Amino acid sequence: MSPEKTALPFVQLFTDGACSGNPGPGGWGCILRHPSSGKEKEFSGGEARTTNNRMELQAVIEGLKQLSRRSKVEVITDSTYVAKGCMEWLPGWKRNDWRRKDGRQWVPIANEEHWKELDLLLAKHAISFTVVRGHSGHAENERCDQLAVAAAAAFK
Repeated sequence: MSPEKTALPFVQLFTDGACSGNPGPGGWGCILRHPSSGKEKEFSGGEARTTNNRMELQAVIEGLKQLSRRSKVEVITDSTYVAKGCMEWLPGWKRNDWRRKDGRQWVPIANEEHWKELDLLLAKHAISFTVVRGHSGHAENERCDQLAVAAAAAFK
């Protein structure tokens, strides 16, 4: 098979989460972009009572759920929690039965159900993460923030 037929399609996934109060009404937004075709789609949603970290995770989960085949995905997020969790912390959490050390005790990780779902989705793709500074004029991050804030507002 030629390299062109075996190469994974490349997509960019821009994500953001928002919460009015923490916990409080929250929203997530994401943009999926296929750079070679120029096609782009926006998605958003929210919950009546949630946290900012849950919405940051949900944005990545929902974006990855939209992909129908294995892809090379660059996730662009302003959440170091999501990026570090996926790139650094996940293997240890899984090894330790989804727990982390807190002092001398083992405690369950926060947002365990979200992390488990995200872990399954990450395994389906070749993923990299790029962390951008939030509210710094990054066009796609600003748009995702608008989508997330609007989704959260629907629950106020």
